[in-house]
Amino acid sequence: MMEIIVTSIFVEDQDKALAFYTETLGFIKKHDVPSGKFRWISLVSPDDPDGTELILEPNDHPAAKEYQKKLFADGIPVTMFGVADIHKEYQRLSEKGVKFTMQPTEMGEFSIAVFDDTCGNLIQIIQK
Repeated sequence: MMEIIVTSIFVEDQDKALAFYTETLGFIKKHDVPSGKFRWISLVSPDDPDGTELILEPNDHPAAKEYQKKLFADGIPVTMFGVADIHKEYQRLSEKGVKFTMQPTEMGEFSIAVFDDTCGNLIQIIQK
């Protein structure tokens, strides 16, 4: 059986993304090693340090830049993070200056919100 161990998102600036994802969102840096002219930066949830890693992938390739820009322009989140209390998380992130493009909204049995990660992406959070 397979399991998802790593997923990645394209970012415009790895240092800026690392700061946002750790200092603002609260993820923990697991790896930060040189990889050519960039770095292999992976993050994990503080609640699951051995769980799925999120890679902050440089958008250096023209196709990556175009993909990222088009998704952002069309309002499409690149990934989804689960939260226990969406209203509490919305408040916490708003107080840290995070800009939301969608406030917490009920969608059947789920509640979702979407924010700008300041690195070229929209991120959706969901409370199940």
